Amino acid sequence: MHEKEAETGPERRSDPFAELEALAEAAKPTFWGYLGCELAHAERGKAIVSLQVRPEHLNLARIVHGGVLASLLDNAMGLVVILDCPGEKTVTTQLNVHYLQSAGLGEIRCEALLIHKSRRTLTMQGRIVDNKGELLAWGSGTFRRVT
Repeated sequence: MHEKEAETGPERRSDPFAELEALAEAAKPTFWGYLGCELAHAERGKAIVSLQVRPEHLNLARIVHGGVLASLLDNAMGLVVILDCPGEKTVTTQLNVHYLQSAGLGEIRCEALLIHKSRRTLTMQGRIVDNKGELLAWGSGTFRRVT
């Protein structure tokens, strides 16, 4: 085998972490980027995504819109699924969100964890905190592998 082939062999191509930066860059023109998500940390089974809350993320009460929080949970959990199922197509099949406290402008962070994996589904949980560590929302989601 040539050196070039060794660098691009199956074990090299299947490493999801080697392509994480490229994935984050590719996501910029999607809803991820439109929302303003930033990857803070990722490892197998866990990801942390941050969001700098802007005025357009607020509702008329001047607090973060619930849809923004739900989207942040879905994006962070979805990232964990992508890392755990590289090259596979997956979709969100269920998302539960518990809104616990409101927030305004400033940074918020979502930590997502894989809590169960079967042959066809992955079950996730996530929590969103503000820059003081106050829990804003908690959620769970189920993702299905699509064939």
